Amino acid sequence: MNSYLLGLQEIDKTKLMVVGSKGANLGELSRIEGIRVPEGFCVTTEAYKRIIGQAPEFGALLDQLSQLRADERYKIAEISGKIRRVIEEIPIARDIEEEITHYISKLGEKNAYAVRSSATAEDLPTTSFAGQQDTYLNIIGKDAILKYISKCWASLFTDRAVTYRIQNGFDHHKVYLSVVIQRMVFPQAAGILFTADPVTSNRKVLSIDASFGLGEALVSGLVNADIYKVREGRIVDKKISAKKLAIFALAEGGTEQREIASELQNCPTLTDEQILQLERMGRKIEAYFSCPQDIEWCLADNTFLIVQSRPITTLYPLPTVEDEKNRVYLSFGHRQMMTEAIKPLGISMFKSLFKHFGFTQMYEAGGRLFIDVSGDLTSPITAKLFIKSVDKVDILMQNALYKIVKDKEFMKTLPHGKATIGMNSGMLTWVFQAIKNYWKNDAGVVTRLMTKNETLLKELEKKAVGLTGDALFDFILEGVAKMKHSVSDGYGVVFAGTYAADWLNKNMLKWLGEKNAAATLSQSVDNNVTSEMGLELLDVADVVRQYPAVQEYFDHAKDETFFADLAKLSGGDAVSTALQAYLIKYGMRCSGEIDMTRPRWNEQPTALIPMILSNIKNFAPNAHNSKFEQGKQEAQQKEQDLLSRLEQLPSGKRKVQRTEKAISVLRNFAGYREYNKYVLVWYYWIVKQALLNEADKLVKQRIIHEKEDIYYLSLDELREAVRTSQLDYSIVIKRKADYAVYEKLTPPRVMTSDGEIITGEYDTGHIPEGALPGVPVSVGIVEGRARVVLRMEDALIEPGDILITKFTDPSWTPVFVSIKGLVTEVGGMMTHGAVVAREYGLPAVVSVENVTQLIKDGQRIRVNGTDGYVEILNGESFT
Repeated sequence: MNSYLLGLQEIDKTKLMVVGSKGANLGELSRIEGIRVPEGFCVTTEAYKRIIGQAPEFGALLDQLSQLRADERYKIAEISGKIRRVIEEIPIARDIEEEITHYISKLGEKNAYAVRSSATAEDLPTTSFAGQQDTYLNIIGKDAILKYISKCWASLFTDRAVTYRIQNGFDHHKVYLSVVIQRMVFPQAAGILFTADPVTSNRKVLSIDASFGLGEALVSGLVNADIYKVREGRIVDKKISAKKLAIFALAEGGTEQREIASELQNCPTLTDEQILQLERMGRKIEAYFSCPQDIEWCLADNTFLIVQSRPITTLYPLPTVEDEKNRVYLSFGHRQMMTEAIKPLGISMFKSLFKHFGFTQMYEAGGRLFIDVSGDLTSPITAKLFIKSVDKVDILMQNALYKIVKDKEFMKTLPHGKATIGMNSGMLTWVFQAIKNYWKNDAGVVTRLMTKNETLLKELEKKAVGLTGDALFDFILEGVAKMKHSVSDGYGVVFAGTYAADWLNKNMLKWLGEKNAAATLSQSVDNNVTSEMGLELLDVADVVRQYPAVQEYFDHAKDETFFADLAKLSGGDAVSTALQAYLIKYGMRCSGEIDMTRPRWNEQPTALIPMILSNIKNFAPNAHNSKFEQGKQEAQQKEQDLLSRLEQLPSGKRKVQRTEKAISVLRNFAGYREYNKYVLVWYYWIVKQALLNEADKLVKQRIIHEKEDIYYLSLDELREAVRTSQLDYSIVIKRKADYAVYEKLTPPRVMTSDGEIITGEYDTGHIPEGALPGVPVSVGIVEGRARVVLRMEDALIEPGDILITKFTDPSWTPVFVSIKGLVTEVGGMMTHGAVVAREYGLPAVVSVENVTQLIKDGQRIRVNGTDGYVEILNGESFT
């Protein structure tokens, strides 16, 4: 078999590196019974490699290209243009030319052909590369075909293809190009078929775009297509568009635009029978490839031909379940303020822990955790309580759930089952305990709980030392159960504080017209471990500010030698003492801390440097005490203001008494809201250190290559590897590749088992035109510079900055000390960022969709934390 040419009938998926993704897919399509594919052949990647091997300058140019970033557009254009010219000027070798000529003569020299690029990094399950290389239609004659083969090879280096590879991390040296040559189809109609709805992601709804003539008119955006939606053999929607233009092939070669006859412009492109025929073909192709497909089709002489099929790369993965019943899945990451991908060990540990809290229906999809809440929605009583509670977490999530329960037909299809979130066995106990705590209002219960938890964790730290093998894993699972009881003991306090806040917000609005009164009243409360973490870093900054040599070192500090380097500097010992004392209390924390595999501050102390330097720049010495006292005074002033106004109302004395009680409960208990997560993260750190000791042994035994490989195993898999000293390392390799894909995905708040993403909307009638709506979680209005920060380590804050980010968890709290306001894409009234924003008196708006993209770093904005919106002020920006 000649290595330079392959007929489509000779090709299958094993030939990917020889004929590229498009060629391999066409070869597979031609094997499906009942699916017609235009005849043709592929000029293989071996021909391309031989051609570029004839150009000595090619390698040097490719090396230059590999050094560029995606935003260096002009350099990309310059070097890519040189590479294209080099390729097009290389003559095709005589033996390759003869093989091409021979194949064309077999198919018909006078026929027209489509000449299409097929790269080895194209139409993959996770990256489509669609449209990055060139296609040429209606090419007639051997010389013309040879010319356009060279143009296809050169199109591997179009500016758009090069930029796309850079953005997706593909090595230019390792991407090759095949050329597909097929008999040209002259269709009466053409289009695209998606076996999953590209708008809603519903896998059961098939969507067809159709227009007259060649499909190029549709792909290029020249015409509006008809759109047909089909679900399980039934046409559920039709949109017939006015189609004024079409692209048709010319007899002498090439294509042209033509105006469609006026009487046909508003006619359906396809009949109902043809639509359903296409659906059957689409489902057959989808089943063959085992994943949703994006399919290009043509209709010629009333016969459908398929000219391409590729995976749909934009769909979010679905949880794997044992049955095919309809389900509703809720993103647990949005509840936990951590929407980034989690590594397998982190997911496994998290599931083990939260199984004890009643989250038994927890599933993984796309490196995130989702909860099956079908059981919570099918009972009218549970559904009402459950959905109402979600507004404290994420209002868009709540609105999406309301949308689902209003769909009576869909609700009928949900299985009735056990509620996973709305109710559980401990709920009534916690409610009764909350009532008891509210009326007793004993602040001492908080300090007793904290002492009890810290004693337990210190005992666990001691027990973990030296444990190995099964003894260690038994210890971990026993510790998980202890953590559940430890955290549950505090729910009565948390609920009491939450009830007090709700009562105050509801009644101060009703009686005085005061919005979110609890926000100011909860500033500078005691026992808030998260807000204290931010204030205590100010104390560290006070030490660092005394030593210029340390500050200079911070510009190039390294985690591996951090404290050893400090010891050599003037003032280094004092800074080490202060920082290590801080890390003893808070070093187990980090951004995305619910993923146990994330590097903790204990492992990566340099992550604190930007915040320490910002504190030195933005605050005078002893700012910790002054900021706390300022917040406390503002809370006291707000309390006096509310009480004096209430006295003037009918039944004022009674209202004052009830309000005083609620304020006292709030200030006694609100701080403990943040403590439960602190306890769990502390336990995570104990477990992580012990597991890394096991990883060290596995590395020495050459079972894994590096310690961090254990992050790509579940807890049970790691236990088995430790027990047997054996592991199929291909599992680690595959999961690393999967994680790299998952990192790029954006998880939905709510989705169904059909894959449909359910979105919630805001009522925007109450906000100024053009403002970005969100959820008000901390009152006040502030203007300033938007500082868009996606990683906490990059948070170099200037005075007056407003933090714009996707989400915040407790680790972001030290950044809050320096900012004037907060805006996030995710969150609700009781999420960590909101709680700490109120504690610090920062106006804050959360759940502002896509705000990190809509607002540019440096723009001047106004944040209204009272009514819940953000305004961009006339495009003004700071320089």
